[in-house]
Amino acid sequence: MRAVARGMAPHSCGRTDPGKVRRCNEDAILLRDDAGLWAVADGLGGHSAGDYASGLIVERLAALQRPDDLCDFLDAIDDVLEGVNDELLRVAAERGGDLIGSTVVVLVHDDDVALCGWVGDSRGYCYDRRRLRQITVDHVHGAREDVTRFAGAPAHGQPPPGALTRAVGAQPRLFVDWTIAGSGRDTTFVLCTDGINKEIGDEELDLECGRARDPQALVRRLFELALERAARDNVSAIAVRFGEAAA
Repeated sequence: MRAVARGMAPHSCGRTDPGKVRRCNEDAILLRDDAGLWAVADGLGGHSAGDYASGLIVERLAALQRPDDLCDFLDAIDDVLEGVNDELLRVAAERGGDLIGSTVVVLVHDDDVALCGWVGDSRGYCYDRRRLRQITVDHVHGAREDVTRFAGAPAHGQPPPGALTRAVGAQPRLFVDWTIAGSGRDTTFVLCTDGINKEIGDEELDLECGRARDPQALVRRLFELALERAARDNVSAIAVRFGEAAA
């Protein structure tokens, strides 16, 4: 496996917490600075076995061997997520019960570029040039609610407001959206589940990214804010910062 030590050296910190309301933590996180791969997955609340779904995503991504070619690595990530999607559909059918699914957001770094892939409403943000921008687009119809349930694409009309329209384990064919997220020295990325952005708005997140650019300090501060508030959902976040590679 090729380690990502060229160009900009990544430094990351991540944390996940059940929050103040839910007993079960259905979130899962992955930090692989060595492979330039980070992920946050959020098992679907209101459905069954969300912790199993998010855990399976992180487990399979953690086992990936990174090839030299970036495109091959992205294809491998897509293949992993498609495989998990198929497995979750099979397990749900065998149990004869409810959907088993999860959202996911993935960050990949290679030399001087970072790419972000996602399914659902877990988010990716980039803080550079003293401004924050969301680099993902929620797969949600209308405004999100406290519990985001999967609705898919109804045969007639539109899904109800707040309905999740895409998730791993929810549909026979999985589509992962990818975008070039940018990169460069002194760039910070934040991956999070909606337990963060339900409690912390983008303006406040922008302010905290500017104040605490070190990943550990930033994650600590985000959890302080989320957990001193309602923390109605599981809370998970990863901060990744790129600086000069070690000689």
